[in-house]
Amino acid sequence: MKLASRMDRLGTETAFEVLVKAKALEAQGRDIVHLEIGEPDFDTPQNIIEAAKRALDNGYTHYGPSAGLPEAREAVAAYYNKTRGVDMYSGANVVITPGAKPIMFFLMLALIEQGDEVIYPNPGFPIYESMINYAGGTAVPLPLQEAKEFRFDVADLEARITNKTKLLILNTPQNPTGGILTKEDLRQIAEMAVKNDLIVLSDEIYSQVTYDGFEHTSIATFPGMKERTVILDGFSKTFAMTGWRLGYGIMPEALVDRIAKLQTNSTSCTSAFTQVAGIEALSDNTLPAVNKFIAEFKNRRDVIVNGLNNIPGMRCHTPKGAFYVFPNIEETGMTAAQAADYILNDAGVACLAGTAFGAHGEGFIRFSYANSIANIEEALNRIDIALAKRRS
Repeated sequence: MKLASRMDRLGTETAFEVLVKAKALEAQGRDIVHLEIGEPDFDTPQNIIEAAKRALDNGYTHYGPSAGLPEAREAVAAYYNKTRGVDMYSGANVVITPGAKPIMFFLMLALIEQGDEVIYPNPGFPIYESMINYAGGTAVPLPLQEAKEFRFDVADLEARITNKTKLLILNTPQNPTGGILTKEDLRQIAEMAVKNDLIVLSDEIYSQVTYDGFEHTSIATFPGMKERTVILDGFSKTFAMTGWRLGYGIMPEALVDRIAKLQTNSTSCTSAFTQVAGIEALSDNTLPAVNKFIAEFKNRRDVIVNGLNNIPGMRCHTPKGAFYVFPNIEETGMTAAQAADYILNDAGVACLAGTAFGAHGEGFIRFSYANSIANIEEALNRIDIALAKRRS
């Protein structure tokens, strides 16, 4: 069977490949601590589950509008306005999708033509580069800098903008580093976007998972940005709803029909009863559970950062958001891929090479601390022993 050449441009997420390797080791009797997958280990809050059950009982088992149920779209807009402290959007700006990735994919298909340049963070979520390439665009990596707590230099961004630049992708808080862009960073980026007539895809999937008093700011709230920003967000990370596959985009109204049409051509619509559950998730009823999740993530962050910094050969900054750490492993003498393989095979701890997130991830590995403190402490002990054995 001869496949279309565009399939060669499609990437993947290494996290799922590492999960397969880890499961194979477990099948051989090995005990593996899983710190590779970016998935909260908490159960979905019960009030959300009950809302889904009621929705099923009440007949939400049929097709809905491609852009989403009107009441769900309004709930998303209201939640954004509330959490960002603005009054900017209505349901007419929202498209609800099965997971947040379709917003990324649909936007690329709607905007990018052959030769258009897209600037994206590197290391960054690997599907950015995959979708840019698949849509026929030219991927332009923007390096994140460890010395700046994995922010990028705004001057580096300006140097990469050309007359072919169509789209800029931002992700804050970031996967894989846990870094954040400051309000001043975003102000400067917004001015640059307006000046150069750029569209911005703002991936805010971790916007509510922040620590140490940091409050997320959306670039869409800066002057001139509402008209040129598409916000990507969803329910997986904040509400422990990864398996529900529920996400959304908030965008200028002129884009809504086009993005909804792409959804019509792919999935038809998003499951109705999950949207009803999503409305409940966005309500104040879920705040106690979310606050508990974030407090526990902070405790885990502190444990893993302190532990990694006490292991010779590792250096780890303290992230202000998401649930990942991105330690520097250059002093171990291994490449990122070698270190990730060694830690899996010799320590029994699954993690990801920094290069799974792009070329600028060399010298780093990623751990997800969406696991219990007991398991994180066990992982740290195993890594310490394995690296000590290698040094000797």
